[in-house]
Amino acid sequence: MKQLFLLAVLFFFSGLALTAQQQSALPEGVVSFITSQNVYVKFRTTESLAAGDTLFIMQESLLQPALIIKELSSISCVCISITSTPFLVGSTLFGKPKTTTQTNEVEPVTEKKAIQVTGPSDSLKTNKEGSNPPKQTIHGRVSLASYTHLSNESETLQRMRYTLSLNAQNIGNSKFSTETYLTFAHKAKEWNEIQDNIFNGLKIYSLAVNYQHNKNNTLWFGRKINPRLSSVGAIDGMQYENTFKAFTLGAFAGCRPDTYDYGFNAQLFQYGGYFGHDFKASWGNMQSSLAFVEQQNGGNTDRRFVYMQHTNSLLKKLYFFGSAEFDLFNKTLNTQDSSLVQDYSPKLSNLYLSLRYKVTKQLSLTASYSARENIVYYETYKNIIDQLLEASSLKGYAVHVTYNPWNAVSIGVNAGYRATGQDHTASKNLNGYVTYNNVPWINAVLTLTSTWMQTSYINGSIYSFGLSRDVVPGKLYAAMNYRFVDYKFTNEETPLIQNMAELNMTWRIMKKLSCSLNVEGTFEKNRNYERIYFSITQRF
Repeated sequence: MKQLFLLAVLFFFSGLALTAQQQSALPEGVVSFITSQNVYVKFRTTESLAAGDTLFIMQESLLQPALIIKELSSISCVCISITSTPFLVGSTLFGKPKTTTQTNEVEPVTEKKAIQVTGPSDSLKTNKEGSNPPKQTIHGRVSLASYTHLSNESETLQRMRYTLSLNAQNIGNSKFSTETYLTFAHKAKEWNEIQDNIFNGLKIYSLAVNYQHNKNNTLWFGRKINPRLSSVGAIDGMQYENTFKAFTLGAFAGCRPDTYDYGFNAQLFQYGGYFGHDFKASWGNMQSSLAFVEQQNGGNTDRRFVYMQHTNSLLKKLYFFGSAEFDLFNKTLNTQDSSLVQDYSPKLSNLYLSLRYKVTKQLSLTASYSARENIVYYETYKNIIDQLLEASSLKGYAVHVTYNPWNAVSIGVNAGYRATGQDHTASKNLNGYVTYNNVPWINAVLTLTSTWMQTSYINGSIYSFGLSRDVVPGKLYAAMNYRFVDYKFTNEETPLIQNMAELNMTWRIMKKLSCSLNVEGTFEKNRNYERIYFSITQRF
């Protein structure tokens, strides 16, 4: 394992180049529509994104790879899923920012100056020396969403969700900026849970103030997710970052959000540092990060690890994303006396690799591999440490093939395999789809999909048919979908047969005001239930 750790570090340093860079923020998007093979994500702007980029979802306060961008417009992306986690309309995803680069060479007078690309940023926008000071810019969104579950067997359940996202840069034309992203959710008739603990409903994902002394030095106070430390999650405290040429050095100290309600917990102290490198050329980009993190609970080491991440699109038609975690504070279980033996040797606890190759204009291939050990926080979960140490690792493989024989036709196949050492039957899935983008007379998109899956407890198939189109171009979008589900459970003789119908509508009321409605009905032999999701969003 030590050799593997050293090889990973050498690989990280092998691609360094000398250029200067400035880092942007995490682009934030919301799932607007879901089909059996694609996930549609809306952004305020996609200027900092590109086809082949990875989008991340927040899971247990950590950013995990979730989607790969296939196509994109100025405000939305068509993506494919690379995770088994289900998505819902309204789910929030995050992109990794691109970096703008500049060399130290003197620019010839005859050359045109580079056009600065502007977009969402988690730090102050900087100007060249001698230019006017930065001006105040404020943008954000407020949304209200309602989720209702209806059934002929149980009472109606309703859940409300309120979201505020606000970025204020150069407040009062100063060097201070703020970043805010929070949600509040509650269930009808269950307000007592909120009264018992406000953090059962309130989730603060970002609430921070930034002071940028100059274009190379940035200081953050508050709760913030660092885009170079996606595996760490939110940090409550202070973060400092210094950039020079193509390199970035950073350090942080603070606390982790509470494990159970995501509130503030001063007992969960953490600190660390990171090193980053960015390279951008006309033919591609490359970004690397290396971080050391110490996490504690009550003053005792909870977890100590090294995190590495690398993205690369320098080779033509090839895109690579990889991340790895090596735990440096480990304990092994002595089966003879049930004691714990300290072990400081590097242990690979998490590995994710994804490679996308565009064979031709019509054909692209994507393959991914993931291996994850049970992450152990030795102090937080010390009462069940024996069970955690005995748990098996989870490994998975996924392959995605996309073929576009004609401009209006897209064919795709997804295959996945996932298993642990304790599973009697590995989880397998196979999905195929055909999309026709220009149905005659109705100018709609037609999608046919078939899915097969097998796990240790279920064996089943799903068949679906969908239509979508712009009813009023730029104003009203509608989609409908039908699915037939046939599940056979290992411990039951009677199969589960479901007929599901779905209707989705998105209305752009004004330039910055929009609403969406998603209605889904599920019909079984003896019961029916419906789900209604409504949201309204105001941007500013």
